[in-house]
This record gives sequence, structure tokens and C-alpha cells, in this order.
Amino acid sequence: MKKYILTSILCLLITTINAQKNDIAPQDLNGMRAIGSPANPKVRMSWDRYHDYAQITQFCKDLVKAYPNLVKMESIGKSFEGRDIWVLTVSDFKTDKIENKPGFYIDGGIHANELQGVEISMYTAWYLAESFQTVKFINTLLKEKVFYIALTISPDARENFIHKENTANSSRSGMRPFDNDGDGLVNEDKYNDLDGDGNIVMMRRKSKTGRYKIDPKYPSRMYQVRGDEMGDYELLGYEGLDADGDGLVNEDQLGTYDPNRDWGWNWQPDYVQRGALFYPGTLPETRAVKNFIINHPNIAGAQSYHNYGGMFLRGPGAAEDDPLFSRQDIEVYDNIGKLGEKMIPGYNYFVLHKDLYTVYGGEIDFLSLTRGIFTFSNELMTSYKLFNQKNTRSRWDNDEFNEFDKYLLFGDGYVEWKPFNHPQFGEIEIGGAKKNYIRNHPGFMLQEDAHRNMAFTLYHAFQTPKLEIIDIKTEKLSNGLTAITATIMNTRIIPTHSSIDVKNKIERPDYIALKGANVVAGMTVENEDLNLFTEQKHSPQTIHIENIRGMGSVKVRWIVSGNTSGATVEVSSAKGGFVSDKVK
Repeated sequence: MKKYILTSILCLLITTINAQKNDIAPQDLNGMRAIGSPANPKVRMSWDRYHDYAQITQFCKDLVKAYPNLVKMESIGKSFEGRDIWVLTVSDFKTDKIENKPGFYIDGGIHANELQGVEISMYTAWYLAESFQTVKFINTLLKEKVFYIALTISPDARENFIHKENTANSSRSGMRPFDNDGDGLVNEDKYNDLDGDGNIVMMRRKSKTGRYKIDPKYPSRMYQVRGDEMGDYELLGYEGLDADGDGLVNEDQLGTYDPNRDWGWNWQPDYVQRGALFYPGTLPETRAVKNFIINHPNIAGAQSYHNYGGMFLRGPGAAEDDPLFSRQDIEVYDNIGKLGEKMIPGYNYFVLHKDLYTVYGGEIDFLSLTRGIFTFSNELMTSYKLFNQKNTRSRWDNDEFNEFDKYLLFGDGYVEWKPFNHPQFGEIEIGGAKKNYIRNHPGFMLQEDAHRNMAFTLYHAFQTPKLEIIDIKTEKLSNGLTAITATIMNTRIIPTHSSIDVKNKIERPDYIALKGANVVAGMTVENEDLNLFTEQKHSPQTIHIENIRGMGSVKVRWIVSGNTSGATVEVSSAKGGFVSDKVK
């Protein structure tokens, strides 16, 4: 018996040592790993909550410490209040230089009240690192690609939303102060938590002329009466006081600008596009992101996380820019977006200006139209997810969230109405939805949607260019000359250059070079069967190709004098990576 026990312990130790040696997360010895989840992660995280800035920073440090060969952490700039804007670079650093890999950029939290975008960005970095050794797809993906993940690009506002008085809709802004009501004071009339319960909810007052009633099925819900029906209450807005004695309540809030109206493409001033500041690039946070993007020309795809509505949005933000999206590029977006509808039930693939609203000076257009990056913006969370069915009523009229709160949250989503003696309004009642309900996922739903949205993003990243030299042929010619013909294929659906990139020459051409041989002439093969070629007379050893289309190929030819032994074909593309092969 003792011998059996000792043998079992020895086997267990060997298994554990081997697992640690290979950096593989072992199976949980007291149960069974749930498919699709790391069994024993080095960085233990709970994805049923929303993390503040200190926790995000610690998460970054923990992930780098656990996976130094997969994750690096850097600050790309400071926020208005001086917080670091963290970016995690995730890739297999042992395979090739990261600048030689196609890059994929991810960010979340540009609107701070849209909490889950940050969590999904964090989850993505965590899942990639924790699954590298156990999931073949992830292993291959990190060998081929590099991810740049900006976890939260409005860290000041996120900290304010989590720890200060806010509603579900505040604050979309950063924390730069403004005198919103023109009285010479700044931020003097913010929300007030009247009863000190940590929630900013609605105020209501009984009124013979009111147009609202209490829903008898869900007492926390107010509904607007129709036609000649008489109401019982008037709504007075969110909890607050007339702090400065000007007869207005809550009129001078923090910020009130929109960081997603601060980008360089088709920017419009505030009187055209509400939320814009003085000029594009006013904010330190957006400037930091722009500089990072421009300094990483290998970024071929991008994903920004927002909410609400359950959408995969592509540009453009304004109808006048529709012609800038070519048919070929739209086919790429359609392929990815329509698959997303299958991956995340209840989400829809839409065009931003056409299916949502017009956005001038938005990040999505900056990425796609000034940098030629194939970009999606996901609007996270939708009422469809509550009961897995579509509601035909409007977002503001349906009672699904109240019903969901009753049967699945047991009343945790709302503050019950209670009386309060208001110094301006007199006897009122306060109550309603908590700030992290409706717009943001309930905890038990958060990880599933994080995983599904991450999977959509990883599929998008997988489809960034992958260049392969599929054939090199040599043919002896007269007078000691040799023809070397190379065929290069892009085996993914995203081209090395978008159409607007090609038109405006945003990024350099793709280079296909023959090294180690005396090149006499170089040319692009237009049609080999018909002997159609386009010669490149300048620097013939390095052929310039303006684009290698998705699932497309190009063929080039060099005429070489003398010995070709040891010659190498090298392909270098800013967004398509680097690949080389010997001439046989």
C-alpha cells in the first residue's frame, strides 16, 4: 500500500514538474476543466466585476510577471489628471521581431461609463497569455501576430464613474473642467447623492399635471401616460440640488465633452458635432493613442469597445464618406461582421452613420480612413441578452430590464423609491436604476459576452494579412543569365493595404527583394501566359507592390547575371509582416 502511495505521489510530482517546465496550465486535479477556459491560470481573475484603475494597473503587472515572454507593459502617455495610459503588448516574443508581425490594436473605455469595454480588453490579454500553451489556435496566433491592447484610454473618467456620484449616462467625458453654464464657476453644480446611499437615481414628485404613473407590475418603473390618460407624477431629473442658487439643478457637471469627437478625420466643431472641443487632438488621451498608432505602422486591424445596443459597427461615421469604402474593402468587413452576428446572438452588423447616427471626428474613422486600418467598434450589451429574444418595443418603453431584475437579479438592479424633503422641490421621492445597471452587464453575464466579443476580435485579427512565398522558379537564359520568378500569396482576407491606403499612399508599398544575386532587371509579372510584364527600372532588386489583396497573389521576376546560389527572396510589408525563402 505504501509503495502504491509513493508511486502515485511520484507520478503526480513528475506531471506537475513537466507541466511547470513547459509552462502549461495543468488540469484541476479535483475536477474537470471547463472547455474554453484556462484550467489553472497563473493570474487569477474574477470576470464578474468591474475593476478600477489600481486593479487594472496591478493586473498588468501580474500578467507581465507571469508571462514575460508573452506580455509587455508600457505607458503611452498621461491622462489629464496624470494617470498612465497602459498598453499591453501581447505576442510570442521568441518568434521574430514584433515589428515584423502584423499588428492588431484594441482599446476600451473611451467613454468611461461604458465599463465593460475595459473588462473585455483585459480579458483578451489574459486569455491570450493563459491559453498560449494549451490552445493551438492561440499559440499560432501569437507566433504570427502582435496585439497592442490599450485597456482604458479615459482612465480619469473611469475612476470618477466608479468612485464618485454618477448616473448610467455620466460621464462619457474626461475630467478636464469647464464652465458649462457661463457663470464664471467650474463644476459647481454636480449631482448630489441626497440620501448618501452611493447611488444617483431619479427624483419624482406627485403632481395633478404629471404625465407619469407607477407600473403596477414593477413598482420601480415609471411609464409615460398616453392620450387623455391622467398621470400621477412629474419627473424632476437625477438626484441633485441647486448648489449655486441659479435656479438650475445639476447644470454644471464634470467634463461634458466627448473624447470620441476629438479625432482628425472629418472633425467638426461643437455646434455641428456636440461634444467636440476646440480642434482635433485637444485631449492628451487621444493624442497619446494617435501617436502610438502612427508609430506602429504594422497595425492592420483594430477593435474599439463601446456600449450600448449589441452592434458590430464599421465606418464611415458620415454619409459623405461612403465612396471611400471600396467594394473590395466592404467585402472584407461583410465577411467578418456577418460572422460576428452568428458568434454573438442578438448583435447586428451595421454601418455607423446609416444604422446608428452620424459621428464626426470619431476614432473609427481616424483608424480606417487616415491609417488604412480595418476597424470595428462593438456596441456591447443589448436587451436581447436578457431573455434571448428580440423585443419590438423601443429601448425606453420596454419593461424587460424590470422583468429581468425581478426574476434574475431579485431586485438588485434598482433603488426602491423613498421619500425625501428637497430644499427646492419640497416633498419628493427618489429611486430608480443603479448606475451600473441597464447599460452595463450584470456580473454573471459579463464573462460570456467578454469571451464572445474577444472571439470575434481574434477572428478579425486572424484575418489580417499572412504572406507566404508559395513558389520560386529558376530558368536558365542565354549569355549566363537566369530568370528567377517568385509567387507570393496573402492567405488571409484582409489586404496588405486598404483602398484608401493605396489611393493616398498612407503606408509604404510592399517590398519583394532578391538578396545575394547580381540583379540585371526586375519586373512584376502581369500575365505569365501572355508574357506581360511591368519592368521596374529603378532599384530592380527590390520590386515595389502597391497591394497584395486578401486571398490574392502577386508574381515577380528578376533577371540575374552569374551565380544564383545562396540568393534569398525577402518579402517585407508594413501590415503584412516579413517572410523569406532561399532560391533552390
